[in-house]
Amino acid sequence: MEIFVEVARWRSFSEAGRRLGLTRAMVSKHILQLEQRLQARLLHRSTREVSLTDAGLAYLAPCQATLAQAQEATRTLHQVSQATAGAGLAGPLRIQAPSSFGSEWLADAVARFSALHPQLTPMLYVDDALLDPIAHGFDLTIRVGGIPDVHALAMRPLAPCRAILCASPDYLQRYGVPRHPQELQQHRCLHFSHLTDGTLWQFARGDERQSVRVAASFTANNGVVLQQAAQRGLGIVYNTTFLAWRALLAGTLVPVLQDWTLPLNHLSALYPASRQPSAKVRALIDFLLAEYQPAPPWDRELMAAGLLAS
Repeated sequence: MEIFVEVARWRSFSEAGRRLGLTRAMVSKHILQLEQRLQARLLHRSTREVSLTDAGLAYLAPCQATLAQAQEATRTLHQVSQATAGAGLAGPLRIQAPSSFGSEWLADAVARFSALHPQLTPMLYVDDALLDPIAHGFDLTIRVGGIPDVHALAMRPLAPCRAILCASPDYLQRYGVPRHPQELQQHRCLHFSHLTDGTLWQFARGDERQSVRVAASFTANNGVVLQQAAQRGLGIVYNTTFLAWRALLAGTLVPVLQDWTLPLNHLSALYPASRQPSAKVRALIDFLLAEYQPAPPWDRELMAAGLLAS
């Protein structure tokens, strides 16, 4: 009934699916099953639009009333449960994040957040693939750039995500220190395969812009892998400050082309736009904002050491 109401509202199987976190095929399957159960055709389907039959029009209002009553019953039960539990946060919280950020920073933050709310059962899934948060059923997705389908997802920026070029002292001693972005064409470059512009690295210095198509001598879809390769002297790595900060402070990696800036991404929290975020999701977002604002801790460490401009 809920799926039928959404299809009737948006006159689209695809849009109803996006709102409910289902594929178009699943929406169509559920509508067909409903029509078979009722022994009535509810919708006219064409390649361009979906419209209600007379039976569909008659069925729509009772469905809407029934769903409203069910939602009110759920809210009432939730309020009673919250009061009984002392208004604490409880139950599963499904979170997805890039593997490098998830292991380096988010895992610790989620653990400390969970300690404050012992009835929560977080499930943290780390993967560098650009997964669809709705299709995979995540309550909250942390994403670095690459924001998909902004109409279906609401977004809260959490922190700037700065990119930085760096290499090992040994590599720079053997191959020299580049003084201009175009000199990167003569260097071994370590490339993150999920970069939006691919191997075309973009630089800015004041009003000046430079684009360099590097020849990647080593490519990976994981930042930790690339950083380890850079620390072994394999080349200049396109890195992030949240991952590189320890190696930069220790001197095992050295910043390169510091007077040029790379495109700025943001660390963002995503959740389905079709519904209000739950108290659990809101609380975790607020917790992360307090952790990462006004500047995230990894950037504060680098700024204090003079390795990053404020």
